[in-house]
Order: sequence, then structure tokens, then C-alpha cells
Amino acid sequence: MRADLTAAIRFFSKACSYVEHAGLSGEVAWQREADFAERVLLREHAWVTLCSGFRESAVRRAFDHVSLCFCDWESAESIVSAGNVCCTTAASSFANQLKLKGIFSAAKYISEVGFDEFKQSVLADPINQLQQLPFIGPVTSWHLAKNLGLDVAKPDRHLIRVSERLGFRSADHLCRELAATTGEQAKVVDLIVWRYIADNPEQLHASFT
Repeated sequence: MRADLTAAIRFFSKACSYVEHAGLSGEVAWQREADFAERVLLREHAWVTLCSGFRESAVRRAFDHVSLCFCDWESAESIVSAGNVCCTTAASSFANQLKLKGIFSAAKYISEVGFDEFKQSVLADPINQLQQLPFIGPVTSWHLAKNLGLDVAKPDRHLIRVSERLGFRSADHLCRELAATTGEQAKVVDLIVWRYIADNPEQLHASFT
């Protein structure tokens, strides 16, 4: 099956309309402006870690409290200095201790390596270097890279299904082709398509019939 760029553009237009009318433009603005700073790395590593295997809505409800428990992601050093208090207090809103300890371990690793050094290694080889952090694997590394502002598209199940139905080789292929056509960034295309299908799963079938 050949990639159907015309159908992809039509689908993306529907996704953009949904995001705008649903009042989700703030998410798009955040993705465009995402900045690879230490606070952002700590926060987004925690977000991706907690979301893996859990519903985003459940993580969103708990995340403000988890953030507060982890010093509002002020720095890796501040989290390490707080010690076990971070994990213990965060457990009242998110009970998975293994993931909470993974968040603490990531802060410890960044504190030991040094944020600037780690950032440079990620910019040189993002997908492999991000996997040095706990709970970040071959798939979630793409999610984290995108949330850090790198212009990549993640191989999320929703994006994979859309790309397959439209004849594209991968989610990254779909998002980059749409980015080149529309002038948008691939990471923003990713977010818009993902949000549309995540909120409206029935459209995955309806949009292609």
C-alpha cells in the first residue's frame, strides 16, 4: 500500500479542527515551545514513567501532588537531598512505589553525571542516551525526547495504526511527511494526531471508511 498523503492531510485537518474546538490549543503551544532544561527533564521523565502502562487521565489527576512531593522538579540535587521523603509522600496519590523510586533514581543519575553533560549526550544521540534513565526504553525514549522539545514522533499505538491505514512506513514517516507539507513540526503533528485519536477512538475507523 502506497502512502496516501492526500488522505493524511485530510485526516490531519480534522484533527486540527478537533484540537482547536476542544480548547486544547494550549497543549499544542506547549509542545511547540518545549525546552530542554533540567526542570523539564525531571518533570517529563516522571510524566512518561508514570504514564507507561497507566491511563493518562489517572496520571494527570495525581501529577500535581507527585510534583509537589518531588520538590516541583526544582533540580536533581534538591530531589536527591530530600531522600526517601519524595517517594513516601508521593505514594499517597500514586501508589506504584517502583515507578516512584525510578523517578528518584533518575534524579540521582542526573545529579551524579551532571545535567549539562547529560544534555549534550542526549542531543548527540537522543534515543539511546535517554534509555540510560530508569523506565525509559526503546518506545518511551521517543515519547520523552518529544516532550523535551526534540523534533521527533513517537511510535505510539494510535499513531502506528493511523500511519498503517494511510500506507506510511511508520509514525515518524507520517508525521514528517505532514510536517513537510503543512510547515508544522513533526512533534506537533504527533501531538495533534495522538490527541484526536486518544479522545475519539471511533474516528480511527470512521476517518478511513
